[in-house]
Amino acid sequence: MSDIQSPVVIEIDYSNRTFDQLKETIAPKHSKLIFDYPTVYIVNDENKNKYSVYVGETTDIIRRTNQHLSDDIKKDREDWRQFEQSKTSKMFVIGHNHFNKSLTLDIENRLMLYLSSVDQVERVQNRRGNPQNKYYTSEELDEIFSKIWRTLNRKNHYLFPAESFIRNSAIFKSSPFHKLTDEQVKAKNEILLKITSVISKNETGVLILVKGDAGAGKTVLMSSLIDDLLNSEDIQMIRENNDINLVVNHDDQLSVYQEIEKKLEWKSGSNINVVMKPTQFLNALKKEKTDAGIVVVDEGHLLLTAKNQAYLGGNHLNDLLAKSKVVVLVYDENQIMNKSQIWTDDAFLKLEHEANLKGNLITLHNQMRIHATKETVEWIRNLIDTGVVNEVPIDNDYDIRVFDSPEELQSAIMEKNDNQSLGISRLTATYDWEYSSQSKPKDSDYWCVRIGDWSCPWNRQLAKEKESKHLSWIEQSQTIHEIGSTFTVQGFDLNYVGVIIGPSVKYRDGKIIFDISESKNKSAVQNRKLESGEMINYGETLLRNELNVLLTRGVNGLYVYAVDEELQQALKNATK
Repeated sequence: MSDIQSPVVIEIDYSNRTFDQLKETIAPKHSKLIFDYPTVYIVNDENKNKYSVYVGETTDIIRRTNQHLSDDIKKDREDWRQFEQSKTSKMFVIGHNHFNKSLTLDIENRLMLYLSSVDQVERVQNRRGNPQNKYYTSEELDEIFSKIWRTLNRKNHYLFPAESFIRNSAIFKSSPFHKLTDEQVKAKNEILLKITSVISKNETGVLILVKGDAGAGKTVLMSSLIDDLLNSEDIQMIRENNDINLVVNHDDQLSVYQEIEKKLEWKSGSNINVVMKPTQFLNALKKEKTDAGIVVVDEGHLLLTAKNQAYLGGNHLNDLLAKSKVVVLVYDENQIMNKSQIWTDDAFLKLEHEANLKGNLITLHNQMRIHATKETVEWIRNLIDTGVVNEVPIDNDYDIRVFDSPEELQSAIMEKNDNQSLGISRLTATYDWEYSSQSKPKDSDYWCVRIGDWSCPWNRQLAKEKESKHLSWIEQSQTIHEIGSTFTVQGFDLNYVGVIIGPSVKYRDGKIIFDISESKNKSAVQNRKLESGEMINYGETLLRNELNVLLTRGVNGLYVYAVDEELQQALKNATK
């Protein structure tokens, strides 16, 4: 049993006058931790169950509070003026006998990570992330923080919901306040140095390419990068005369970034929002008659390389490069989903080669999503990349199972989802059953995945609860009764992912093959017309990518059922 003490957490009205009263009433053993030790504090103001919060740390809580209530207000800081004038603003002051400067900075950073992920929090006003490296008590961080959060939860469960609830939110998983791995820190520092070089040399149209497989931590890296570009005092010169924007061509990931933009009050430096879809962003530049500065592109493999009804340009990336000083592009060719996203010539290879020659190609190698042994990850990759179904390795940390029916698979995923302390679980399928967002089927209320007598609605059809409409698909409670597709789960983590492998994926002569005639994903299996007029089909590649996205969602487990009898048997044999 741990001998780490519980924290001291006091809640007071937000006023410098309350400290004098507090000194007279607080227990002496607690007084020392609050007034003589470093502390962490949370100023908060509630309005109709929505909160504005400020998180800070200090070695002198009285002096720091006086600074906020006098100096910051004199500096015309509107946020502090609102806290000072509000009759409902409160402050939590947190003390602990193991607190030191590094530990309080890490606690501060994690509080910002958690609070920015709370749905009831509208604004997090200290946006300075400052995670620390190793220090004397760093191994105690997790336990001390959990004790702090549980104490705060008992005092106000609206502002401080259970940790499991926080960790399941998509905002949490994409937050810029995560402590980066050594590989991510190195990559971010390289990118910042390269951006600084581009700006100092007055270059334009420079591509910095970041590559990595699904689950390599690309989104967290980009979120941290964009927050640094917008807020870090160390690189302030970059922001001078250079707008900062983030674009992503994925609806659910876009909504997550937009929530982060709103809560952290990101400002691009122009009239254009920080976060936009690429077509919207290019159209906004045209409307404003301006060029871009620094553009970060997440899920860059989803950029269009051909015109469509909404986008009249020829190629998203080429258009972004033509309008920007520097484009930081995250790219994984194995997650391209649409024939309109494929590069039909060697133009991207040339861009990649040029980036490599300039030292502007960065590759992330770590697998951060799947909590499994190297052998298990290799098993999944061999299944996808080479079509080989090897024997599933023994792994005590990662659960791979093959179910005899879709009913059994669905029940198992629902059971896993009931224990949300581990995370959200959802059922998904390859796009092998009809679906339309524009109409309803003639013989049913919903477009469904149907196998024998069993059926389940496709995603985005069941009624949403009012309070969860702005959340990503995986976070909405009703979606446990739907089936997700690559359109709703790409880029997100699931605790356990259930995958129905439809009839487009078959097993013949000891290998997986892809049958485009069985797929209902028209944007993947229809021919792509080249500029020369030649028609090319990329269906098999895109269906492999579809399988790749679905099979790599699970953090702790992968549950599977295959419609093709030979594939189902091969998978069953592999798990014996």
